[in-house]
Amino acid sequence: MNSAARIEAFLEMMSAERGAAENTLSSYRRDLEDASSEIDGGLAGAAAADIRAYLDDIAARGFAATSQARKLSAIRQFFKFLYAEGLRSDDPTGTLDSPKKGRPLPKTMSEADTGRLIDRAALEADDPRLGKDAALGNSEWLAALRLHALVEVLYATGLRVSELVGLPVTVAQRDDRFFMVRGKGDKERMVPLSAKARTAMKTWLAARAKVPAFADSPFLFPAASDSGYLSRQVFARDLKGLAARAGIASAKISPHVLRHAFASHLLQNGADLRAVQQLLGHADISTTQIYTHVLEERLVRLVNDHHPLAD
Repeated sequence: MNSAARIEAFLEMMSAERGAAENTLSSYRRDLEDASSEIDGGLAGAAAADIRAYLDDIAARGFAATSQARKLSAIRQFFKFLYAEGLRSDDPTGTLDSPKKGRPLPKTMSEADTGRLIDRAALEADDPRLGKDAALGNSEWLAALRLHALVEVLYATGLRVSELVGLPVTVAQRDDRFFMVRGKGDKERMVPLSAKARTAMKTWLAARAKVPAFADSPFLFPAASDSGYLSRQVFARDLKGLAARAGIASAKISPHVLRHAFASHLLQNGADLRAVQQLLGHADISTTQIYTHVLEERLVRLVNDHHPLAD
């Protein structure tokens, strides 16, 4: 049985026994046939060195690490099938390493843009044209106060957006400099609140108290939703609108970008990576290490600014 026939047998097995979708089968076919056409003698009889040479070749051709990994995965599945069916006495992919996927750097904002965003939120919350009478149902003013509080708290704490919108009202009522939040894995952590964030929350809390529909809600940012609090989607939409009004491209901003800005700006100004890990609620330091580029930039700046022979 030649390579083409064995590839067909593999695809039949994937369809009949594993119920693979048509798109999946087409992807496997393309990857296996490409490998088979590039390896002398076809894929089915290839040795580990042949497959390694093929992977080196597609890397040299400019294929992304994700594409390389997908192709290797298809080849691995193919040889597992051949071994299970007794068509090969070995699996030549067993000693091959998967291509390393570069982890993309998180999108973030400069300190200047973050300042412009927060200043705009504060300006709109203090706009006298909005009337400032929550009892009369001034929805624009309420929305401005809520958005200002959300932005200040998010940048002060680095909370996940799900943690932020679901905050209990007691966080604002206590007016503490720290509060506990329950994050992923039901783990609690302590996060700080800046003076500006506490002020914005108190202002929002005073306006919130004048709205009868919010009176009995246990949430700081209540809403008429299934959860009982503001949805992440509504906050993300409002944040993009605020960014546009502040002269910042709305495509560059999201709640997650502000969380990354919190972490990046702390590190740029001397914070320890372990401390940032705790503030973000990362279970493993490896997750926080996406920010090591910030530390590297800081070290370069430190040497250039203070080393006696840097010039």
